[in-house]
Amino acid sequence: VQLQAYGGGSVQPGGFLRLSCAASGFNVNYWVVGWFRQAPGKEREGVGCISSSGPTRHFADSVKGRFTISTDTNGDMMYLEMTNLKPEDSATYYCATNEPPYGSQWYQDRCLRPIYNYWGQGTLVTVSS
Repeated sequence: VQLQAYGGGSVQPGGFLRLSCAASGFNVNYWVVGWFRQAPGKEREGVGCISSSGPTRHFADSVKGRFTISTDTNGDMMYLEMTNLKPEDSATYYCATNEPPYGSQWYQDRCLRPIYNYWGQGTLVTVSS
């Protein structure tokens, strides 16, 4: 199982970025997957995820309405589309997954917790004017 996040960069406030996560060894449409971020001096936080309890996406309150997650039909790519970016969105972003089976700790928005076994290398997002 491997993941690789890419697509980060520098953008002005109000801008848009699309992060990609290339997955191998598993299908993103059948495993729990998530996006996380970590700013310097801060703990890693969940940004968005697709839980084991269905295709519903779950997002942190700070990004609801601005970020979306999508996957490709082949199951080897996942995307995080970020709109109306704010300086506080600046961080290194990671994609993650965990193998099944999934107990209750993966239900609904619990997939926003950083309890995953597999992590990709991060990609840096900087939002600044």
